[in-house]
Amino acid sequence: MQMPVAAPEAPVAPRRSPTKDWVRALELTGRLEHMPARTLPTVIEELAERFGEKLALISEREQLTFRGLAERARRYARWATGHRLGKGDVVALLMPNRPEYMAVWLGLGRVGVTTALINPQLRGPSLRHALSVAKASHVIVDAEFAAAVAALTGELDGAPTLWAHGDSPFLWPRIDLALMTCGDGPLTRAESRTVTLADRALLIYTSGTTGLPKAANVSHHRVMSWSHWFAGLMDIQPTDRLYDCLPMCHSAGGVAAIGAALVAGGSAAIAEKFSASRFWDDVARFECTLFQYIGELCRYLVAAPPHPKERSHALRLACGNGLAADVWTAFQERFAVPRILEFYAATEGNFSLYNVEGRPGAIGRTPPFLSHRFPAAIVRFDADTGAPARGADGFCIRCASGEAGEAIGRVAASGAARFEGYTEAEATERKLLRNVFEAGDVWVRTGDLMYADEQGFYYFLDRVGDTFRWKGENVATAEVAAAIRAFPAVEDVCVYGAPVPGAPGKAGMAALTVRPSFDLAAFRRHLAERLPDYARPVFLRIVERLDVTETFKQKRQALAAEGWDPGSLSDPLFVDDRTTGGYVALDAGMADRIRLGEQRL
Repeated sequence: MQMPVAAPEAPVAPRRSPTKDWVRALELTGRLEHMPARTLPTVIEELAERFGEKLALISEREQLTFRGLAERARRYARWATGHRLGKGDVVALLMPNRPEYMAVWLGLGRVGVTTALINPQLRGPSLRHALSVAKASHVIVDAEFAAAVAALTGELDGAPTLWAHGDSPFLWPRIDLALMTCGDGPLTRAESRTVTLADRALLIYTSGTTGLPKAANVSHHRVMSWSHWFAGLMDIQPTDRLYDCLPMCHSAGGVAAIGAALVAGGSAAIAEKFSASRFWDDVARFECTLFQYIGELCRYLVAAPPHPKERSHALRLACGNGLAADVWTAFQERFAVPRILEFYAATEGNFSLYNVEGRPGAIGRTPPFLSHRFPAAIVRFDADTGAPARGADGFCIRCASGEAGEAIGRVAASGAARFEGYTEAEATERKLLRNVFEAGDVWVRTGDLMYADEQGFYYFLDRVGDTFRWKGENVATAEVAAAIRAFPAVEDVCVYGAPVPGAPGKAGMAALTVRPSFDLAAFRRHLAERLPDYARPVFLRIVERLDVTETFKQKRQALAAEGWDPGSLSDPLFVDDRTTGGYVALDAGMADRIRLGEQRL
């Protein structure tokens, strides 16, 4: 597997030493173990006393001061105890991005209730699955999404009580009205519940590479760790304001970003969703100094037309994950963002990486003095078995510098390297890798292919499920996509493997959105100069748009399932014709010859 060439480093403004950022993050998180009953809901109470009427959360529809956030959270805590909810109970939440969202799970968590953060865009079987996995006794549904839940009436396991937030057409009790009877003053000793860092705070759903999403257990310890760690690495001050347009049902947009701003006394401006056309207006209007990103979001901004405010902003740092090297440089130079903090982490993962040094393309590194805190390794991966390869002694094989493999993290009994797993025991066990380097050790599989350079910087290559095998070689879809995107007439691309009858492995296929100037012959020459023969896409599909999830991940599985049959697809299809040395139209006759093995691929 070829390693991508690192992009040139973008100019950055002078800044404090990376070591100081690590030290501050360690200082903030190091205190957690000594105060096991201090959770984020109790921290919000402390901040309310300290900052009072200072704005904590703002959006188009509402704003909450630190005191107001604490008061709203107390109402939810009293609502929960009034319905005899406590430890072990789950309340599901479907609500768009807004300050109220934080108040809900902070209040429920204050009295030990777990909040399942349901993606409000889910419908039908996917929504039913998410609610069933949560085993929630109550479901809080914003009126905007009430119809989707109402359609499942009678199908939900456990027949949970449905609560509308806002005016809905259904005869459900309204929680926003019920809260008016709940006081917002400090909880009395009789109303309080003992909640510790070890208790579960949230259920957050992972996207997964196959099947339906899994509900990951997120303890109060993880919530506090994420919040304080990022507050330290970003050096957040009370004068900072973070712009967050990521879904609040996910860990980055709903916990780490907002939690980091709040615990440092800063504020968060919450957008209901990302908009490339409104982004710079929002950043300027809300006077934001920080921005939480996902890599593809930055790609959209770079591809957008010039905006009059794209350089007249107060942003000092952008923090996020998945920012490709080519986009990194273009984003930083065009928009004059002084510093980018790229990181790698997963909701259920037990190790993370941080690119504190700001090296474009790298997802991070672990300083030697922190290797004990984040024990990670890269092991050789066997694409045929879909699992890490093992040597003659039965143990996994560590990858050498520059060698691609699957990243894994060692499980520890406590601290950041714990693995909290999922609601389903079988899903938890499938994530674990046992007897890796010695008898009895346990590691967590990330499902991500990476490599590390000689300086210890890690580089992401692909998801395990996104890598396919063709002509006896492993093909990384991310590597192929990067080469395709470098062609000027390509707007965007999704690369995946497509089965071919009688052929071992899967042939590469690319779905592209292109500009009018797109030229097939020039495109093939471009790929021939950048990719080995086995990695070049065999099939091309020209589409009007590429659908993405709410976290800007391409819907690769859906495209792969549709295959390359011209009889069922109306989009223009092409195949790499080895006899002519170019891409030709894929019609029914050509497709039949491929199926019969008469056409050489």
